[in-house]
Amino acid sequence: MSNIALPFKRYTITSALPYANGPLHIGHLAGAYIPADIYVRFLRLQGKDVVYVCGSDEHGAAITIKAKKEGTTPQAIIDKYHAQIKDSFAQFGISFDIYHRTSEPLHHELSQEFFLNLYEKGEFIEQVTEQYYDKEYHQFLADRYITGTCPNCKSEGAYGDQCEKCGTSLNPTDLINPISTLSGKPPVLRETKHWYLPLDKYQPWLEKWLLEGKKDVLKPNVYGQCRSWLKSGLQPRSMTRDLDWGVDVPLEEAAGKKLYVWLDAPIGYISATKQWALDTGNDWEKYWKQQPDPADNTCLIHFIGKDNIVFHCITFPSILHAHGEYVLPENIPANEFLNLEGEKLSTSRNHAVWLHEYLEEFPDKQDELRYVLTSILPETSDSEFTWKDFQARVNNELVAILGNFVNRVLVLSHKYFDGRVMPAEGLTETDRFIFSELERYPQHIAVSLSQYRFREALAQVMNVARLGNKYLADAEPWKLIKTDESRVKTVLNVSLQIAANLAVLAQPFLPHTADKLFAMLNLEARDWKAAGGDALLSAGHQLGQALLLFEKITDDQVDRQLEKLARARQTAETATKTVQPLKDNIAFEDFIKLDIRTATIIGAEKVAKTKKLLKLTLNTGIDQRIVVSGIAEFFDPEAIVGKQVSLLANLEPREIKGIRSQGMILMAEDADGRLDFVAPQTGTVPGSIIR
Repeated sequence: MSNIALPFKRYTITSALPYANGPLHIGHLAGAYIPADIYVRFLRLQGKDVVYVCGSDEHGAAITIKAKKEGTTPQAIIDKYHAQIKDSFAQFGISFDIYHRTSEPLHHELSQEFFLNLYEKGEFIEQVTEQYYDKEYHQFLADRYITGTCPNCKSEGAYGDQCEKCGTSLNPTDLINPISTLSGKPPVLRETKHWYLPLDKYQPWLEKWLLEGKKDVLKPNVYGQCRSWLKSGLQPRSMTRDLDWGVDVPLEEAAGKKLYVWLDAPIGYISATKQWALDTGNDWEKYWKQQPDPADNTCLIHFIGKDNIVFHCITFPSILHAHGEYVLPENIPANEFLNLEGEKLSTSRNHAVWLHEYLEEFPDKQDELRYVLTSILPETSDSEFTWKDFQARVNNELVAILGNFVNRVLVLSHKYFDGRVMPAEGLTETDRFIFSELERYPQHIAVSLSQYRFREALAQVMNVARLGNKYLADAEPWKLIKTDESRVKTVLNVSLQIAANLAVLAQPFLPHTADKLFAMLNLEARDWKAAGGDALLSAGHQLGQALLLFEKITDDQVDRQLEKLARARQTAETATKTVQPLKDNIAFEDFIKLDIRTATIIGAEKVAKTKKLLKLTLNTGIDQRIVVSGIAEFFDPEAIVGKQVSLLANLEPREIKGIRSQGMILMAEDADGRLDFVAPQTGTVPGSIIR
């Protein structure tokens, strides 16, 4: 099976580098780290040559912004959070071969080597362009130092590189009404020189390599996003920035400039491997560079979250392709977003489950969190974590199914046969069916894992435990012991073989639990080849002590977590109840040009191939007209028919998605971006003037 599902003999596995400007939360785990760790552990059980690398992303504007907010230095920020993140990973049991830092000299050197390689080949486009400059702070502004209105979804607070609400990639000059986050004032445009990677030049190659070559390889959510990006047409992307924090651009004429973080961050995977090789006496190049015989090339797989798809599927492969010596990623199994208790995870609002806090508040329960997050991984669409669901899955599945089966088998074996494995004699048809099922499961689990269907694979492991529970319940050895001790010996032998198989199969998913189960069975850990066997425990084998694998999660524990989130929400709401500053005064003559009237929605439907747009048919009292409005995230079309609204009626029509939109619905937006209608309190005649 392993030769079919996993054809490569060497694997390089990466997880997205977390920013060293804050702690880890469960969204990070579900996006990249748990899936990668499961896959790596599975590869190792298959006997594959694997290196698994990660590290802290310690450059870029996000770090400097955090430092300014906290009144400290970027170095202090990265030192603090690198240590915390590394410790959290270690406690949680993520099996990196190395957890590195992009601030290390080795990484700076390698990033500069990459830049110079492309520079000397003439791959960069040198351009003098106008970029935003803060006159008060006397500096050019990195993308994240500029916010404004998104030109795509019209949301306030979009960054200069991306709108986090609609996901559109931006350039700072795309923003409407840009503001410097340093001074709070509009920046000015000034000329500066930068080096651009011509992604448009690589588009034909990307279409062949990615859209044609990866069509049946990438997950649908990943492939769809890549296809959308390429369909819209790629543009050159600046690989340098006017910053005072990061990797120096290795050119005399570029004094004071740094490499774009999305050039140096993925190279962090390579520099981490290089450091690991130096530490262990390995050859890092065989894990990254093309080999004389292509059959010897490593299989490179990036595990990331949804927000990093474009960089790992388009930007970084283009850099590797332009360099020419490196292998390209075989797959990028990105996950979507994990929501929390009905809302998006938000680090700024502290609406998150932080890993370091979980480890403190739920000691020795790493696998409980691994299990629940794996069960709900957002593999192709967003999913949600709730504390009630966490409690239910732990209590009703881990405790009641897996833990209960193992405990009953071990306790009965100690009670009846002093903890020794008895021989299985006179196998019945049911016994033989159980062994045939045990032989079948490892193959199906391996197929699911090889195709990155982790939820499915874990469910099949739990089905083995269900199989054992049913077998034990049907056999009722606690009754048989009075009349047929020989049959009880066979029943417990079969049950113990199921438990031993569970120990093997659980290793990728629940490593701490598997270790505990191996110890209870007094059995050395086994690799994947042992899975499915009907004699993992030989007759006469002495078992270890029977212990509980899991404990129930109590209502009090859940209530404390919900109260913590409620307090964080209240604190965030208090902190954000600051009113947006007033805009500049306008003349009364300008105001009276606006023709704002009441109107009634008489029809509403979603605009095809969009997530945010509704096509509204309005009765204005004067005519019926169509208005396209970006409110689909907040309102169902059927629910708003008959709703009165306020309409800016004399706004010049514009075409949106091929629909002629005449006017704009007035909406109120709170600090969280939620929308509500600005409408009359009592019914008014459509067409009434709003003064």
